Amino acid sequence: MKTTVKRISLMLLAVVMSLAVFAQEMEVKGRVYDAQGKLALSGVTVMEKGTKKGIFTDMNGEFSIRTGKGKILQFQYIGYKPKEVKVESEWIEVYLQQEVALLEEVTVVAFGKQKKENLVGAAVTLVRGGTPGILVRGTVREAGAYLFPYPVIVRDVNTEEYESFKENRFLSTVKQPLSTFSLDVDAASYGNIRRMINQGQMPPKDAVRVEEMINYFSYDYPQPTDGHPVKIVTETTVCPWNKEHRLLRIGVKAKEIPSETLPASNFIFLIDVSGSMFSADKLPLVKSSMKLLVNNLRPQDRVAIVTYAGAAGEALSPTSGVDKQKIIDALENLQAGGSTAGGAGIQLAYKIAEKNFVKDGNNRVILCTDGDFNVGVSSTDGLESLIETKRKSGIFLTVLGYGMGNYKDNKLQILAQKGNGNHAYIDNLQEANKVLVNEFGSTMYAVAKDVKIQVEFNPAFVNAYRLIGYESRLLEDEDFNDDLKDAGELGPGHTVTALYEIVPVGVEAPVGKIDPLKYQSPEKEAPTSKFSNNNELLTVKLRYKNPDEDTSRKLEVPVLANAMNAEVSGDLNFIMSVAMFGHLLRDSDFKEDASYAKVLELARKGLNDDPNGYRREFIRLVETVQQLEK
Repeated sequence: MKTTVKRISLMLLAVVMSLAVFAQEMEVKGRVYDAQGKLALSGVTVMEKGTKKGIFTDMNGEFSIRTGKGKILQFQYIGYKPKEVKVESEWIEVYLQQEVALLEEVTVVAFGKQKKENLVGAAVTLVRGGTPGILVRGTVREAGAYLFPYPVIVRDVNTEEYESFKENRFLSTVKQPLSTFSLDVDAASYGNIRRMINQGQMPPKDAVRVEEMINYFSYDYPQPTDGHPVKIVTETTVCPWNKEHRLLRIGVKAKEIPSETLPASNFIFLIDVSGSMFSADKLPLVKSSMKLLVNNLRPQDRVAIVTYAGAAGEALSPTSGVDKQKIIDALENLQAGGSTAGGAGIQLAYKIAEKNFVKDGNNRVILCTDGDFNVGVSSTDGLESLIETKRKSGIFLTVLGYGMGNYKDNKLQILAQKGNGNHAYIDNLQEANKVLVNEFGSTMYAVAKDVKIQVEFNPAFVNAYRLIGYESRLLEDEDFNDDLKDAGELGPGHTVTALYEIVPVGVEAPVGKIDPLKYQSPEKEAPTSKFSNNNELLTVKLRYKNPDEDTSRKLEVPVLANAMNAEVSGDLNFIMSVAMFGHLLRDSDFKEDASYAKVLELARKGLNDDPNGYRREFIRLVETVQQLEK
């Protein structure tokens, strides 16, 4: 009897010990290969089945994950059939079979010695030698591109996308006395064209948005003092590229608020970790950028991290700004691989932001991506519809664009414009510091929303006019008084500038002509008057809402016809130089006598206040273009 009990006890002990060993976690390492070419695959998703525990394979196709013996690991990679492997040992080699029909987006994966050809910034299509029909798409950079161990055909395929637009033309004051638009604080265009020029490339004309170039820089406008959060200033002078015309500057300054007194922030970092984000100027730069922001968080601020590739997920639940290391560790664990379900990511980010909404606080989604959405909601129309449904939640949006070769500027513009948002392009860590540290308040917080401008021109003095830039921000005249119409946002300390080129009465206006009307009486001619008469040239009206209100308030400032500035301010000289540079880059129909020499002359007159060196950098950029154009 004792022997039987002893045997049973030993058997039970053996079972318990085996179960303990079976359940014990261990570090499992391995490598994933292409079953056909026997090449290691980078960016493969490795997940423990039934859990959220996962990792991506590195540049050598290797991975390391803590799991238990007997657990099931799932391996997924776009263009390959998914595979499940039971953990039997501490080292696993996995071979994935290609599924050609699904191969729509794959990160470039290659190993060996570094390639020496200068392919910086070029998107390429790589055709595998000996494997007809297999295409690998990605972005190749000189520092991160490698020789494939099989023959490849390399073709330049730049897939960057920009919204095509026609620049604003001159309008007759008699026929269209009102000009209405939404204020735009975005500055993405300048950072993006700077990146191209520094690489020795001239930017495509649709990448050049003059208002974003002008508003990249800050100007010395007076602060509001009348209880409103914004103030309007104006300045008028001779147009430097057409001496017969006048140039009106409208400046808007938002009140300044010290960063330490800003309301508590509820930030959702929405980070694209798809395969297209693999290169050094994308996800690695995103991580470095967001660390700068994290280092400036306060105890009352909270951060959650949502990621998306083939699907969306929460990488970090809401975490206090005190626990900076936990947030940074979560960022460091992010790896790129897979397709791009941006729409799903946006929906999840807003859901988490709404769940953790801070009343009277700063609730904001910060999207970091190259804009290359290709799964789920991905068209510009679809994204516009999606984001419009979210902006009513009281949650604001900051869009940070990264990368080159496949950058989708058009989609990010839609998100920023339709989602109570702003848009910046981050091409290096210095720019990240400018946007996320030096301009933290103005980028990440709003003191006024739905800010609109309407200018009424007096036909007694103005024959015609044109708004320079803001083509994507134009509104119908009726929209100015419609509080349901979305418009731009202003953050603390923000300065925003708009320029009008004005044709005085007595100067022929470059406007189109039509035949006399057959069924209506001819319009009355505008009264004639000299431009310098002491009367109103125009009136600038501005509408805004406080961030927590739905009813707008109005400001109104008249500009006198004789308000010509004999001495042009340094700021206006610099603004005119940037506008002229934009005209030259776009090869504008209205560039007239513009030249790079005049751009530099005006810019140097505007160097009176340049603490961070941004204006001097602009001068160097213009000088570079001069050399490229020779």
